[in-house]
Amino acid sequence: MELKEEIRSTITALKEGKVILYPTDTIWGLGCDATNQKACDKTGTIKQRNASKSLVCLVSSDAMLNRVIKDVPEIAWDLFDEAVEPLTLILPDAKGLAKGVAAEDGTAAFRMIKEGPLHRIIHQFGKPIVSTSANVSGNAPALTLEEVDQEIKKQVDHIVNPEGFPKGTKKPSSMIKVGLGSEIQIIRP
Repeated sequence: MELKEEIRSTITALKEGKVILYPTDTIWGLGCDATNQKACDKTGTIKQRNASKSLVCLVSSDAMLNRVIKDVPEIAWDLFDEAVEPLTLILPDAKGLAKGVAAEDGTAAFRMIKEGPLHRIIHQFGKPIVSTSANVSGNAPALTLEEVDQEIKKQVDHIVNPEGFPKGTKKPSSMIKVGLGSEIQIIRP
Protein backbone atom coordinates (compact mmCIF):
# COMPACT_ATOMS: atom_id res chain seq x y z
CA MET A 1 0.00 0.00 0.00
CA GLU A 2 1.29 3.43 -0.94
CA LEU A 3 2.27 5.72 1.97
CA LYS A 4 -0.41 8.30 1.17
CA GLU A 5 -3.08 5.60 1.25
CA GLU A 6 -1.67 4.12 4.48
CA ILE A 7 -1.89 7.53 6.15
CA ARG A 8 -5.48 7.95 4.93
CA SER A 9 -6.59 4.48 6.11
CA THR A 10 -4.94 5.01 9.52
CA ILE A 11 -6.75 8.34 9.97
CA THR A 12 -10.03 6.65 9.01
CA ALA A 13 -9.40 3.90 11.59
CA LEU A 14 -8.74 6.53 14.28
CA LYS A 15 -11.88 8.47 13.34
CA GLU A 16 -13.89 5.24 13.61
CA GLY A 17 -12.64 4.68 17.17
CA LYS A 18 -10.39 1.78 16.26
CA VAL A 19 -7.17 0.69 17.95
CA ILE A 20 -4.08 0.80 15.76
CA LEU A 21 -0.69 -0.91 15.92
CA TYR A 22 1.89 1.48 14.51
CA PRO A 23 5.56 2.48 14.31
CA THR A 24 6.24 5.50 16.53
CA ASP A 25 9.33 7.68 16.71
CA THR A 26 10.64 5.28 19.37
CA ILE A 27 9.21 1.74 19.41
CA TRP A 28 6.07 0.01 18.13
CA GLY A 29 2.94 1.29 19.79
CA LEU A 30 -0.72 0.69 20.37
CA GLY A 31 -2.74 3.79 19.67
CA CYS A 32 -6.18 5.31 19.40
CA ASP A 33 -8.03 8.61 19.69
CA ALA A 34 -7.00 9.91 23.13
CA THR A 35 -10.46 11.47 23.54
CA ASN A 36 -12.42 8.29 22.76
CA GLN A 37 -13.20 6.41 25.99
CA LYS A 38 -14.18 3.12 24.34
CA ALA A 39 -11.02 3.04 22.20
CA CYS A 40 -8.79 3.90 25.19
CA ASP A 41 -10.45 1.16 27.26
CA LYS A 42 -9.87 -1.36 24.46
CA THR A 43 -6.21 -0.31 24.24
CA GLY A 44 -5.82 -0.96 27.98
CA THR A 45 -7.52 -4.36 27.65
CA ILE A 46 -5.25 -5.43 24.77
CA LYS A 47 -2.21 -4.36 26.77
CA GLN A 48 -3.58 -5.99 29.96
CA ARG A 49 -2.69 -2.74 31.67
CA ASN A 50 -3.68 -1.67 35.17
CA ALA A 51 -6.44 0.92 34.70
CA SER A 52 -4.79 3.25 37.22
CA LYS A 53 -1.78 3.77 34.92
CA SER A 54 -2.00 6.76 32.58
CA LEU A 55 -1.16 6.69 28.88
CA VAL A 56 1.23 8.76 26.73
CA CYS A 57 -0.29 10.90 23.97
CA LEU A 58 1.28 12.12 20.75
CA VAL A 59 0.51 15.61 19.47
CA SER A 60 1.55 17.31 16.23
CA SER A 61 1.56 20.99 17.17
CA ASP A 62 1.66 23.59 19.92
CA ALA A 63 -1.99 24.40 19.19
CA MET A 64 -3.03 20.76 19.71
CA LEU A 65 -1.19 20.62 23.03
CA ASN A 66 -2.81 23.89 24.12
CA ARG A 67 -6.26 22.34 23.54
CA VAL A 68 -5.64 19.54 26.07
CA ILE A 69 -3.46 21.26 28.70
CA LYS A 70 -4.96 24.20 30.57
CA ASP A 71 -1.73 26.21 30.88
CA VAL A 72 1.40 24.72 29.32
CA PRO A 73 4.37 25.74 31.52
CA GLU A 74 6.78 27.97 29.56
CA ILE A 75 9.71 25.60 30.13
CA ALA A 76 7.80 22.81 28.35
CA TRP A 77 7.98 24.73 25.06
CA ASP A 78 11.75 25.14 25.49
CA LEU A 79 12.20 21.45 26.29
CA PHE A 80 10.22 20.37 23.21
CA ASP A 81 12.10 22.88 21.01
CA GLU A 82 15.54 21.81 22.23
CA ALA A 83 14.96 18.03 22.25
CA VAL A 84 17.12 16.19 19.71
CA GLU A 85 15.71 12.77 20.64
CA PRO A 86 12.13 11.77 21.47
CA LEU A 87 11.02 13.45 24.69
CA THR A 88 7.86 12.83 26.70
CA LEU A 89 6.73 15.57 29.05
CA ILE A 90 4.30 14.96 31.90
CA LEU A 91 2.28 18.16 32.15
CA PRO A 92 -0.27 19.43 34.70
CA ASP A 93 -3.97 20.21 34.24
CA ALA A 94 -4.96 17.95 31.34
CA LYS A 95 -8.45 18.43 29.91
CA GLY A 96 -10.68 16.82 27.32
CA LEU A 97 -8.96 13.43 27.32
CA ALA A 98 -10.62 10.06 27.90
CA LYS A 99 -10.65 8.84 31.51
CA GLY A 100 -7.45 6.96 32.24
CA VAL A 101 -5.34 8.85 29.72
CA ALA A 102 -4.46 11.42 32.38
CA ALA A 103 -3.22 10.35 35.79
CA GLU A 104 -5.35 10.74 38.92
CA ASP A 105 -3.47 13.97 39.78
CA GLY A 106 -4.59 15.55 36.49
CA THR A 107 -1.24 15.27 34.74
CA ALA A 108 -0.87 13.72 31.30
CA ALA A 109 2.17 12.68 29.25
CA PHE A 110 2.80 14.10 25.76
CA ARG A 111 5.35 13.71 23.01
CA MET A 112 5.51 16.21 20.14
CA ILE A 113 5.88 14.63 16.70
CA LYS A 114 7.29 17.35 14.45
CA GLU A 115 7.69 15.69 11.04
CA GLY A 116 7.18 12.63 8.88
CA PRO A 117 4.22 10.33 8.22
CA LEU A 118 3.28 10.02 11.90
CA HIS A 119 3.12 13.83 12.17
CA ARG A 120 0.85 13.89 9.10
CA ILE A 121 -1.46 11.28 10.63
CA ILE A 122 -1.81 13.15 13.93
CA HIS A 123 -2.09 16.55 12.28
CA GLN A 124 -4.75 15.44 9.77
CA PHE A 125 -6.62 13.49 12.46
CA GLY A 126 -6.68 16.70 14.49
CA LYS A 127 -6.54 15.21 17.98
CA PRO A 128 -3.91 13.62 20.23
CA ILE A 129 -3.45 9.89 19.80
CA VAL A 130 -2.50 7.40 22.50
CA SER A 131 0.95 5.88 22.26
CA THR A 132 1.63 2.97 24.58
CA SER A 133 4.19 0.26 23.90
CA ALA A 134 2.87 -2.65 21.85
CA ASN A 135 3.36 -5.34 24.47
CA VAL A 136 1.49 -6.96 27.31
CA SER A 137 2.20 -4.93 30.46
CA GLY A 138 5.39 -6.11 32.10
CA ASN A 139 6.83 -7.68 28.93
CA ALA A 140 9.63 -6.17 26.86
CA PRO A 141 8.50 -3.54 24.34
CA ALA A 142 8.39 -4.49 20.66
CA LEU A 143 11.09 -2.75 18.66
CA THR A 144 9.85 -4.11 15.30
CA LEU A 145 6.54 -5.31 13.91
CA GLU A 146 7.90 -8.87 13.94
CA GLU A 147 8.45 -8.65 17.70
CA VAL A 148 4.81 -7.72 18.43
CA ASP A 149 3.00 -10.62 20.10
CA GLN A 150 0.55 -12.43 17.80
CA GLU A 151 -2.25 -12.04 20.37
CA ILE A 152 -1.87 -8.27 20.21
CA LYS A 153 -1.89 -8.33 16.40
CA LYS A 154 -5.15 -10.32 16.48
CA GLN A 155 -6.87 -7.84 18.82
CA VAL A 156 -6.03 -4.53 17.13
CA ASP A 157 -8.28 -3.15 14.41
CA HIS A 158 -5.62 -1.77 12.07
CA ILE A 159 -1.92 -2.57 11.62
CA VAL A 160 0.04 0.23 9.98
CA ASN A 161 2.38 -0.82 7.19
CA PRO A 162 5.77 0.55 8.30
CA GLU A 163 7.03 1.06 4.74
CA GLY A 164 7.86 4.74 4.31
CA PHE A 165 7.94 5.43 8.06
CA PRO A 166 11.30 6.35 9.60
CA LYS A 167 12.84 3.70 11.82
CA GLY A 168 12.22 4.56 15.48
CA THR A 169 15.00 5.01 18.01
CA LYS A 170 14.30 1.46 19.27
CA LYS A 171 14.21 2.70 22.87
CA PRO A 172 11.59 4.45 24.97
CA SER A 173 11.72 8.25 25.04
CA SER A 174 13.22 10.31 27.83
CA MET A 175 10.53 11.43 30.28
CA ILE A 176 10.39 14.63 32.33
CA LYS A 177 7.65 15.79 34.68
CA VAL A 178 7.01 19.55 34.52
CA GLY A 179 5.19 21.38 37.31
CA LEU A 180 2.99 24.47 37.14
CA GLY A 181 5.90 26.56 38.41
CA SER A 182 8.19 25.13 35.68
CA GLU A 183 9.96 22.83 38.15
CA ILE A 184 11.23 19.67 36.46
CA GLN A 185 11.78 16.11 37.60
CA ILE A 186 13.56 13.56 35.39
CA ILE A 187 11.50 10.37 35.38
CA ARG A 188 13.42 8.46 32.67
CA PRO A 189 16.75 9.77 31.31
